[in-house]
This record gives sequence, structure tokens and C-alpha cells, in this order.
Amino acid sequence: MISQYIFYFLLAYLTGGIMFGALIPKIFCGLDIRRISEDGNPGTANVFLYAGPFWGILVLVCDLLKGFLPVHLAAHSLGTQEMGFALIMAGPVLGHAYPLLGGKAKGGKGIAVTFGVLAGLYPFWHSLELLIFWYLLFSLVVVVNPHSLRTGAAYLCWLASSLLCRIHPVFAAGTFLISAIVIDKHREELRHVENRKIKFIFRRN
Repeated sequence: MISQYIFYFLLAYLTGGIMFGALIPKIFCGLDIRRISEDGNPGTANVFLYAGPFWGILVLVCDLLKGFLPVHLAAHSLGTQEMGFALIMAGPVLGHAYPLLGGKAKGGKGIAVTFGVLAGLYPFWHSLELLIFWYLLFSLVVVVNPHSLRTGAAYLCWLASSLLCRIHPVFAAGTFLISAIVIDKHREELRHVENRKIKFIFRRN
């Protein structure tokens, strides 16, 4: 059984480490997203910005799938009752943020992959619903800028609400690991947030 968990964790990690945000624009558009983007992040937003909507959507779908597939396969093969499944949940995000080839410097921020992981828990979508709620709240109702602060707030609130809502302990553990990875990837930006203009805008109808 342990060997199966190790297998699926490695599958999740290695799948997560396929950097579609760098590979697809490079192969099809001749663009080095890491080099031309302001933050060097091979993520969906930068692909939308520099390569266009078609390639951005393609990268988004690929990043969602690389989170969804290994987690969904593991859930059906192993179940979701054992704590080891939390490591499998974190695997794609860890691989995306800290890929085997390049490490932290070459990794992405893991947001789209997180949504893919949570979709892979189907039919247990409570964690996904909570993260969507917090992201929409801080993006559309109480608009928090800059983006790094919005992400940090959304993931911290997601973690807290997962505990308060008594999400399954295994999913809560996975939530903790994923939140730690994503917030760590934003840590450098968050350190400099005091030097930037922070905006909290309350939208009214």
C-alpha cells in the first residue's frame, strides 16, 4: 500500500512539473515567457498577456488537467481516507512550484493547478467551492490588490474555513500543504508589499 502512495505522489509531482506555461509558448510562438514577463512566472496569466487568449486557454486547461488527473486517479485507486492522500493532493502543486528541472526559480505559482487538484476530488467538491468563494470575494466584492496579497488572503481564508467547516481531515491536511506551497511561492512578493500601494475596494451594486 505504501508503495502505491509513493507511486501516485511521484506521478503527481512529475506531472505537476511539466511547465506548459513555458513549453507551449516556446514551441508554438517562439516566446520565452520566463524571460519576457515582468515576474518571470510561466503561468496562465502571462501566457494570456504575451501569447494571446488561445494559448492562454490551452495552458490553463493543461495546468488544470495536470492537477486533476493524478489526484482523480489516486482517489479512485486508493480512496481518500488515508492521510497519505494529502501528500498526493499536494504533489501536482509542489511539482509546479518546485519542478525537478529548475527548482523554485523555474516553477510557477500553483494557482490553476490547485483548482485542478480540487476538481480531481469529485464528488467531494467542498474544498473547491470554498476556494472559489474566497477568490471571487477578494476579486469581485472586496477587491484586494496587489495580486500576491489577494492570493495570500484567499489561501489563508480557504485554509481557515476548511478547518471551521470541518472538511474531511485528509482534505484539510492537503489544503494546509497546498496553501503552504502557494504562499511560499508568493513570499518574496509579499515581503515587498509594504512598498506598494495596497487597495481594498468594496464593490456596490
